[in-house]
Amino acid sequence: MSPSVASRIAARDGFVAHVGRRSLETARALADVGTWGPLLVGQMRRLGVDSVPIALFIAVFTGIVLSLLSSYIFTGTVPLYFVGALVGKTVMMELGPVLTGMALAGRVGASIAAEIGTMKVTEQVDALETLAYDRNSYLVVPRVLAATLMFPVVTAFAMAVGVAAGWVTAINLLDLSTPEFLKGLKQFYRFKDIWFGLVKSASFGGAVALMGCLRGLDAKAGAEGVGLSTTRAVVLGCEAILVLDAFWALVLL
Repeated sequence: MSPSVASRIAARDGFVAHVGRRSLETARALADVGTWGPLLVGQMRRLGVDSVPIALFIAVFTGIVLSLLSSYIFTGTVPLYFVGALVGKTVMMELGPVLTGMALAGRVGASIAAEIGTMKVTEQVDALETLAYDRNSYLVVPRVLAATLMFPVVTAFAMAVGVAAGWVTAINLLDLSTPEFLKGLKQFYRFKDIWFGLVKSASFGGAVALMGCLRGLDAKAGAEGVGLSTTRAVVLGCEAILVLDAFWALVLL
């Protein structure tokens, strides 16, 4: 094994251990409800409610494209009402949670990393500790909990809008009626389709927020350091989403 490969493996293992330590510190900080409790609602609004427009924008065009693609794929092979089945299954189980998570990884992960990174390089984090505040309780826990709770809510809206956009496309641009679309949607529907996507999105939210907090707290001095930490937070958040997506598929399907 070359020295460069060995150094990359060591760096990766070191980062995994670092994430594990930080995760344990965050879990211990959950007991300090008096610190993070008053901050939770504000973070839920900022990370969740304010993210709804971008999630719905993505969901609308996802539903449109899926409806058109499924019509193209099924032409002359299977009944066209299968468009409803494909749109519903795909939006609820995969594209709804994953695309929403990816979009929010850019918005939420970058926002958290930039905010905490700026606090770190301007020594505001050190000031918190001198005032006897635990930085994990004050900075990390409310953001991770807010993202974990709000990502499923945002994803649920995205699922509904994505399926509705597929239905509107099907009845206006395809030779498909509403009863036919609903027939395909209901024929293969299972309640698991919804909760599977929501469970995934909750884990996506926790991972994205945690990566943003970790990269922010590790930011080096200067604007360049904050920018680099923000970029890494977004990349790590997207990577975490893909890994968790495969994990939940193996565990729950």
